Amino acid sequence: MRNATKLLAGGIISAALFTGGLVQANEDLAKKHACLACHQIDKKVVGPAYKEVAAKYKGADDAQIAALADKVMKGGAGVWGPIPMPPNANVTPEEATTLVKWVLSMAEEAAPAAAAPAAEAEAKTEEAAK
Repeated sequence: MRNATKLLAGGIISAALFTGGLVQANEDLAKKHACLACHQIDKKVVGPAYKEVAAKYKGADDAQIAALADKVMKGGAGVWGPIPMPPNANVTPEEATTLVKWVLSMAEEAAPAAAAPAAEAEAKTEEAAK
């Protein structure tokens, strides 16, 4: 019984350290590619806050994750307002997917109302485009 308890405790600690390391590694990846120059976790800078993105795309399937990773690499415009996100040619497909999954993991931390300002800005952008 004691060995089972020690094994379980060791597994939980290992999982926590591994997960924590991945979160840090993904933040380091965002820093490496200068993502944090335009995005912050909790607040809008030039681009939306990561928690807003996570709330908007909460529950994204594999196809949506692939499309978001593609946007990370190729850039995009119009979803979050008039300022386009430039392409990130130095980000590999694997890195882009890792970054997207890291951002989407913040959905659990995001308040449900976090997507409201983004949806409002998107509606204004769409209205202006008409």
